[in-house]
Amino acid sequence: MAQDFMIGELSKRTDTKVQTIRYYEEIGVMPKAIRADNNRRLYNETHLERLTFIRHSRELGFSLDDIRNLLELSDQPDKPCEEVDTIARGHLKEVERKIAALQVMQTELKRMITNCSGETISDCRIIKVLADHSLCQELG
Repeated sequence: MAQDFMIGELSKRTDTKVQTIRYYEEIGVMPKAIRADNNRRLYNETHLERLTFIRHSRELGFSLDDIRNLLELSDQPDKPCEEVDTIARGHLKEVERKIAALQVMQTELKRMITNCSGETISDCRIIKVLADHSLCQELG
């Protein structure tokens, strides 16, 4: 028989703050904990697995709405995974868009730094570009 454990143990086992666990319960991505006679929250392996799924999904940058949808779909194991694939592909497109934007920022920062004379603030290209966005070539 699986043993129940308290929120502190769940927190340690998943490296998740207690407040975050409570928040996930409040918004419905985590099932509510069982309450012991002393009204303390008790968790089990199902909670641990669910929170591990949530944590890994968050590490990959999925939104809580996407995670909620993925969890609902994962609770229907016989259903085709087309919707899961659609969610993952949409997230991948967003990640690729962010990477492209970061690469543009990287290019502009390198250009600003390269063009800085390094002498005085009054001649500093970095300060001038930050103060006058029209001097940015790559961003816009």
